[in-house]
Amino acid sequence: MSHMKIGILGSGLMGGKLGTILARAGHEVVFSYARSADKLKKLARDAKGDARAGTPAEAAKDADAILLAVHWSRVDDVLKQAGDLCGKAILSCSLPMNVEDTKLVVANTSSGAEELANKLPGAHIVAAFQTVPSEVFFGVFEARTRKKRPSLVYCGDHARSKKLAAELIRDVGFEPIDIGPLRIARYTEPFALLMAQIAYEGDDGPEVAYRFEWFR
Repeated sequence: MSHMKIGILGSGLMGGKLGTILARAGHEVVFSYARSADKLKKLARDAKGDARAGTPAEAAKDADAILLAVHWSRVDDVLKQAGDLCGKAILSCSLPMNVEDTKLVVANTSSGAEELANKLPGAHIVAAFQTVPSEVFFGVFEARTRKKRPSLVYCGDHARSKKLAAELIRDVGFEPIDIGPLRIARYTEPFALLMAQIAYEGDDGPEVAYRFEWFR
């Protein structure tokens, strides 16, 4: 499935950048849920691909895949506006952070991704894209022809949705690494905080990705 319809729920830093890249990679993208309608229209214009602005319900309606990229405190609101998501593949990069963004409010015995699956029992959640900072996306996309790509881990319980996720991860320029069922998000969500620490507290700036190597 090379051409997909992708609904972006949350068009801030993560959703705006990933939506732009996916439009440039040849997908049909609907941006939704930003601070203003003007911002959504500008994102759609600047994407220079098949992109438009819409409501969360319009973004979700015919989507092959949905990217959920809102702050944890906004998840219930955006899901309510999106309407029926039964049977949809939802790629979530929303970390379950507290309002101050200082700690995970779900951890150890569950994960944000699993909580999301509980909220949306008919949908297929894949945890993806949350383990790298948004600042690195355009650099990775521009370097996508390189032989050695950075890794990106993803996990979920639904095979077809994971296949879609892997394809989109590849389109952005990463090498997808399937790390198993959705409960493995219990490990990836704290790892995302480690990556944020390196990106925002380190000396070398936030344009950072990671790559796993196997020495055989």
